Amino acid sequence: MAVAQANNSQHNPSGKSPNIWQHRRIVIALSGGISCYKIASLVSRSIQANASVRVLMTPAACRFVGPATFESLSGSPVLTDIFASSQDRESPHIALAQWCQLMIIAPATADLIAKLAGGRTDDVVCLTACALPPSTPVLLAPAMNEQMWQNPITQRNTRTVIETLDYHTVGPDEGWQACRTTGEGRMSEPDQIFESATQLLETQL
Repeated sequence: MAVAQANNSQHNPSGKSPNIWQHRRIVIALSGGISCYKIASLVSRSIQANASVRVLMTPAACRFVGPATFESLSGSPVLTDIFASSQDRESPHIALAQWCQLMIIAPATADLIAKLAGGRTDDVVCLTACALPPSTPVLLAPAMNEQMWQNPITQRNTRTVIETLDYHTVGPDEGWQACRTTGEGRMSEPDQIFESATQLLETQL
């Protein structure tokens, strides 16, 4: 489901809007798309809002941006491997799923959405998403070529994660794409993803 517009008229008694992000535990997960580089600003803005952020990356995402970028921005190790060891011997994806208060998957490629819809768990992003408690919101920011987005199977998979898993979506938007054409399928900008995530966090108050 698309995230509903937030009611900006609600304020705390001090007259200032509360910082919804403060001390929130956010997982930001990347799959392999050209817009991976944009997620650096989303991680940075989340950290500046005083959230605790952990980053997950599929192997394909690591081909576009190195994990070191997100380790520097988040101040925490980036999980890229489902077989990564944990010092306390707890499965990292289970620990993160229990820790997480909001999972943002951006960019969410057609392949990743298909995996989520089918219950696949062969990468750290899908594995962690599958382990989330049902009450933990997930926000997807789809990103792909226009024809891939309009493909009936992609549309079916997107409906599945919305209707069956109760995931939320932001975008995709229309604009210039990596294939050098203009069309629907472009990932929403980081600021828009941040605002949609803010609306989801507000529902947890």
